Amino acid sequence: MASIKDVARQAGVAISTVSKVLNGYEGVSESTKDKVNAAIEALNYTPNAVAAALSSKQFGRVALLLKLEETVGCVDEINLQYLSGAIHRAKELKLDVVTLFFSMVADMGLDELTSYLKAQSVEGIIAYGMNEEDEFLRELIASGAFKIVLVDAPYHDRNTSSVWIDQKNAQYEIAKKTILGNESCTKVLYIAGDKKSFVTGERIAGMKKLAEELALELTIEYGDFSEKKARELTFSYADRMDVFVCASDLMAIGAMRALMELDVFHPVCGFDGIPLMSYAGKQMNTVRQDFYGVSAAAVEEVDRLLHLEEGRNVVLGYELVRMRYQDIVE
Repeated sequence: MASIKDVARQAGVAISTVSKVLNGYEGVSESTKDKVNAAIEALNYTPNAVAAALSSKQFGRVALLLKLEETVGCVDEINLQYLSGAIHRAKELKLDVVTLFFSMVADMGLDELTSYLKAQSVEGIIAYGMNEEDEFLRELIASGAFKIVLVDAPYHDRNTSSVWIDQKNAQYEIAKKTILGNESCTKVLYIAGDKKSFVTGERIAGMKKLAEELALELTIEYGDFSEKKARELTFSYADRMDVFVCASDLMAIGAMRALMELDVFHPVCGFDGIPLMSYAGKQMNTVRQDFYGVSAAAVEEVDRLLHLEEGRNVVLGYELVRMRYQDIVE
């Protein structure tokens, strides 16, 4: 079997140049790329062989690209769990990480952003919560300059992987459990998240599937993952709906508090499984995502990509749980 040295020898270049071509690094001329690719084809050389040869390579940094939620008035618990899971797993894999925020780089052009990241020795990126309007990230993915893992976005290619749970099925299951667990629930208000979010589209699809299956009267409103907006929507619909299904625990808290102020009962369920939900004062069904575990899996995935494995779609598990205050204080 041919080795990386054989490829370099046949192409008449250094071993490091072969590595750069296979990793998609900039700074290599087209003629050199052609010579390396011709040698790879002639020797029937595969990326897996290169990965083995580079197994001891000390990679550069992995950037954790996070979004700060400006529409909520509480600590961003989900991002804290993401950071914790990523940092812990990166330490185990001996990867260096740096934390960046969308607001810091979203206005940069592709060349400026690439230079900015390269100047910090960034070779891999984990992007959390990409939505349909994040054009700068689409351009960065298309450039192939970095190994990228998208958390909660569906795209993957040779240099890009996606990591998330089955959003459609999770929303379908938690709503079904809540509706069938209460009598005469036929009118459903679904308080969806952000219209631009990829997870929102998946979760709405789950609700539409359930509505068709159970012959429900489904109304969809967008709460933008905001507790305040969910509270306002609940006040507006309280006398017209039987059940309130929310696409986040924060919105479920807003809906529950509104119903408590009105002194009426309607079932409410959330999505995410954050401990803060237990302080709503009532028990609620929710989907528990392991954000720590999702982020750790994203680090493992970027490590795979840095070792020249192909990008893929990774779907992780979730739990249907009933959260209550005692779960936190006991």
